[in-house]
Amino acid sequence: MLANLKKILQMQEIDMKMIRLMRVKKQRKNELEQIESLRSELSEQLVTKQKDIKELNSTINTYEQKIDETKAKIKKLDEQQNNVKKVDEFNALTKEMTSAERERIATEHQVSDLVDKRNSEEEIYAKIKESLKNSEESSANLKTEIISNINLINEEGSTLKIERDKIAEETEPDLLHIYERLLRNKKDRVVVAIVNRSCSGCHIALTAQHENIVRKGENLVFCEHCSRIHYWQESEALEGTEVATKRRRRRSVTT
Repeated sequence: MLANLKKILQMQEIDMKMIRLMRVKKQRKNELEQIESLRSELSEQLVTKQKDIKELNSTINTYEQKIDETKAKIKKLDEQQNNVKKVDEFNALTKEMTSAERERIATEHQVSDLVDKRNSEEEIYAKIKESLKNSEESSANLKTEIISNINLINEEGSTLKIERDKIAEETEPDLLHIYERLLRNKKDRVVVAIVNRSCSGCHIALTAQHENIVRKGENLVFCEHCSRIHYWQESEALEGTEVATKRRRRRSVTT
């Protein structure tokens, strides 16, 4: 059993590297998505501002035409007033001219406010356009670096998979099936050592009987709390694995 577990431990080290690579790859892909999202958002803002400015220009032109029409009306009323002889007609024309003049002044104020708003929108538009340009320039190199990094991750992942597949062929099928099922569920180490009579996976204390069974190494032993597979670091059958080597080195130094 321990000989087969040694293969699983070797495979687990490879799987941990592959999981770390996949996490980095996912992070880098998220960075790419954020870059594209920012550019898309800025582009949408630019289009929206263009539309707003166009609508403002249209409204300003309509009001300016209204002002010209009002001025023409006032001029016509003034000419009519010069030709009337009756007081009532004169006063009526005066009242109409005063109303038209008020309308002209109010419309001009509206135009002035709209022009100020348009100028403000044009400033924002210019800033967004500049931000989009800077974003495209700065993100180009970053995108190239991220894509290159992802390609390197894919290459390293392919190399690790070849090494893993080779170990998998030499591993007892039932044990491999159990290991891979646990790995899919936890996405973390599932074959762990007992340290200070505790599971180094969930860190919950174990019984002395459980530890003794693991020490013997005759059967596959699962943690009753987290279902991970337990092994004894000091087992000679596991010598050559990274954990066992480190353990023996520490013990030799202390002696």
